Amino acid sequence: MEKSPAFLICFLLVFSCLGAIADAEYKLYKDPKKPLNRRIKDLLTRMTLEEKIGQMVQIEQTVASAKVMKKYYIGSVLSGGGSAPAPKASPETWVDLVNRIQKGSLSTRLGIPMIYGIDAVHGHNTVYKATIFPHNIGLGATRDPKLVKKIGAATALEIRATGIHYTFAPCIAVCRDPRWGRCYESYSEDPSIVRSMTEIIPGLQGDIPANSRKGVPYVAGKRKTAACAKHYVGDGGTVKGINQNNTITSNHGLLSIHMPAYYDSIIKGVATIMVSYSSLNGIKMHANRDLITGFLKNTLHFRGFVISDYEGIDQITTPPHANYTYSILAGVSAGIDMIMIPYNYTEFINGLTFLVKNGFIPMTRIDDAVKRILRVKFTMGLFENPLGDYSMTKEAVRKSLVLLKNGESADKPLIPLPKKASKILVAGTHANNIGNQCGGWTIQWQGQSGNITTGTTIYEAIKNTIDSKTRIVFKENPSARYVKSTKFSYAIVVVGEPPYAEGFGDSLNLTLPDSGLSTITNVCASLKCVVVLITGRPVVIQPYLAQIDALVAAWLPGTEGQGVADVLFGDYGFTGKLPHTWFKTVDQLPMNFGDKHYDPLFPFGFGLTTEATTKVICVKSMLFIF
Repeated sequence: MEKSPAFLICFLLVFSCLGAIADAEYKLYKDPKKPLNRRIKDLLTRMTLEEKIGQMVQIEQTVASAKVMKKYYIGSVLSGGGSAPAPKASPETWVDLVNRIQKGSLSTRLGIPMIYGIDAVHGHNTVYKATIFPHNIGLGATRDPKLVKKIGAATALEIRATGIHYTFAPCIAVCRDPRWGRCYESYSEDPSIVRSMTEIIPGLQGDIPANSRKGVPYVAGKRKTAACAKHYVGDGGTVKGINQNNTITSNHGLLSIHMPAYYDSIIKGVATIMVSYSSLNGIKMHANRDLITGFLKNTLHFRGFVISDYEGIDQITTPPHANYTYSILAGVSAGIDMIMIPYNYTEFINGLTFLVKNGFIPMTRIDDAVKRILRVKFTMGLFENPLGDYSMTKEAVRKSLVLLKNGESADKPLIPLPKKASKILVAGTHANNIGNQCGGWTIQWQGQSGNITTGTTIYEAIKNTIDSKTRIVFKENPSARYVKSTKFSYAIVVVGEPPYAEGFGDSLNLTLPDSGLSTITNVCASLKCVVVLITGRPVVIQPYLAQIDALVAAWLPGTEGQGVADVLFGDYGFTGKLPHTWFKTVDQLPMNFGDKHYDPLFPFGFGLTTEATTKVICVKSMLFIF
């Protein structure tokens, strides 16, 4: 019996529909109800080598486009320090950028979403008008892990409000020498304090579910962000505090000082870990297979992905990038899963493809890397919610301070300062300067002096706090003659370090700029004065201490200067404790609590306390979430 054309058409349509349905059912990696490992396995079996290598690549947003993402199957994009879609870009502009790039990833054959990362290291610090929290050294002074967890949650909201999924934070370095330019990124010289501050991870990512398998990354949905514990390992212990230098330590020193916070981070479900530029006992960490694959992955059972630092594998050779093929081989073989390139991505892709096809790197190593990357992406729900949301809320935080001196004796304290006075002087380079107040990693990588973002300066906060009848005068660097000739009740001097980040902050002398020292001398010689130090670490202050009536370490407090005024004038009490030893002279460095010849100006853990003078709830940290 001859079949009619209509019958054949119907048969073909039914057959093709059944095939489409079967195919849709077969792609179980797209089904969020399926077990995580089955989704990973299903997707991995569908991927070509080209698609797998693409997942291991992270590029800068300035070279990313929908076309690039689709052509090279790029797995991740980042904004490096200060890299933004436009000056003073709004959250909506950020979301537009991320979504535009993401749509390129979703248009690929398998539709694997990219993950977008940024250095949100003290709040969402690259974004204009975002809340800038104190840097880690100030948070270490609070001794309050619950507070730090709240800061992580607030930061996660602001990150996701811009469509971004991933922050290269927290830094869990243990700074053993304040000459290091990144010391303010460290919570403390004490590994136990650094361990406690890993509570920022569940703040950023969400609390790992009870009875969850240890070491497995966890990110609780689209209001949370993937975190990154860094820099693995020993970055805070380099010789003379020189950035990216060599850390010389015994196995005991490594495991008791620099490694413990990584145990806690992994247990709390940290999604990623970043490798350090530094070397450990002469071996570049980016090429250290024993510690990345052997210890981190096999001994500690870390199941997230390991990411390089910015052009980190380039530095495996001296000079950097001298033999890039070798750097790729050494870095990937060591166990690095995602490479922060950030520009010459085709060179990396071609180099890694060559190494795999010619048997220098086995497919098992590539598959391990891609499994880990996919595990994070599936866990955080990127396949279900790949695009940014335009309607997230904000939180903000005040800061914490450490009171180092308060009058000549406890019987004659200067703080709390009286709000009612005839006339007060506010002086110093950091009193009315948001950029100086926030430090590095603010809007731009190195930060910048000036009003680079919105917020409240300390001078503005003082004006907001004092009695309406109190006269206030601001002079950045008044002369000694002016101070003597004008009848002030007391003075507040706010001075400190200029903004810096990373190796640009390395310092062998740790002295304040001359302008700050002259202001202290000119003002404090004639008036009762409070000196507020805005610094990323302890600095030389002993020669000036005798003429200073009260001394406050405010670290790098961020945008909310009102928090400083609140504590100076007694609305909140001082309770902060030093997270780092305050030395007398740099000749004593490195010097840490427990050393045999420990003779500090102010010991680790020191901090005077005051009581609140008004009926407010005192919080241990002097940071207030509102």
